Amino acid sequence: MLTLKDLGKACLIALWFVVLTFPLMVIKVNPIDRIITWRWHNMLWVGLGSFLCYLAGRIWLARRDVRLRRIRQGLAEEKPPLSRRILQNPAIWRPLLAAGVLFFLAFPALFSTYQTNIMITALMYVVLGLGLNIVVGVAGLLDLGYVAFYAVGAYAYALLNLHFGLGFWTVLPIGGLLAATFGILLGFPVLRLRGDYLAIVTLGFGEIIRLILENWNEFSHGPSGISNIPRPGLFGIQMSLDQSITYLYYLMIGMVTFTIFVVNRLQNSRIGRAWFALREDEIACQAMGIDKTRTKLTAFALGATWAGMVGVIFAAKTTFVNPASFTFLESAIILCIVVLGGMGSIVGVIIAALVLILLPEYLRAFSEYRMLVFGAVLVVMMVFRPQGIVANIRKTYQVEEK
Repeated sequence: MLTLKDLGKACLIALWFVVLTFPLMVIKVNPIDRIITWRWHNMLWVGLGSFLCYLAGRIWLARRDVRLRRIRQGLAEEKPPLSRRILQNPAIWRPLLAAGVLFFLAFPALFSTYQTNIMITALMYVVLGLGLNIVVGVAGLLDLGYVAFYAVGAYAYALLNLHFGLGFWTVLPIGGLLAATFGILLGFPVLRLRGDYLAIVTLGFGEIIRLILENWNEFSHGPSGISNIPRPGLFGIQMSLDQSITYLYYLMIGMVTFTIFVVNRLQNSRIGRAWFALREDEIACQAMGIDKTRTKLTAFALGATWAGMVGVIFAAKTTFVNPASFTFLESAIILCIVVLGGMGSIVGVIIAALVLILLPEYLRAFSEYRMLVFGAVLVVMMVFRPQGIVANIRKTYQVEEK
């Protein structure tokens, strides 16, 4: 199955990885004692690991090609992916869902306050991923400035509380409405843009919002940010820090549940089918009589709404906001969640958000290697599973001739 050409290519790839990771894996600098340690054994492990991983990948791809060839020749039956078999079998996914619900409900009792706080962040990214999934995964509009709506919600709570004394529950819907308004304002200029051009404009929009917040000191307090933002309350009850984190955790559980319900209903609604049609072929979408303008603006507005509400929760969680929290890196992470999870897939986005946010945190034991491992996981996913962790499953209809 493996040829000499494959072995030669594996050697070249191993050499390339050794050279690429040499400064990180081999050289260790102690700036305090001014000592450089050379860890030559790491070079051997990197080379051997890259060599074996490439060969394993080649074997897997060869077996997949043989299976596809047998299916085309009618010698084997095509089996749906594992994720689809699970989702289409209630006897499997219902117990898994019940176990997952029980786990998340009991999470604060099972783990420390620190880990609960990390899980709150992961749940926030679940909602952000589901919101961007409407724009990118369902409607097919590449938005690289999604973090701007996140910032609008966070600063809405910070400023309205600072100047008018408005509380969390009052500002939560206001933050969503303000973000939706900005989504519509962004949508109008980009109605005629697609692909890379749309991505560039949305990227610029995100940077404009960040620069305004950073330089308009009288309005946003500039780089110093706004502090002492109150945490969400419950009928005026005074809560300790641990109780507040637990309360915020269950608030995010409710927010995630509500978001899943609404996004699922939207995808199966008339406007959801219009979004899918817009993603597949914009010209055919117009020929079918679908209002392209209204469809795009609705996608931008609804996607931005979730970012605005999560921004309000972010400000309440951290009790401090400044422009440095809303850089392009945040938009890139949320976009990675959508792409790796599966475009248009709710389950995939949830899994991807939990993996991408929790994995770097729990890899801290690897110190300087954790980002390398994190990047390797992303590369492997894009090579071997380009359709995402859980590909979107749409209803299909078959018309039989009588």
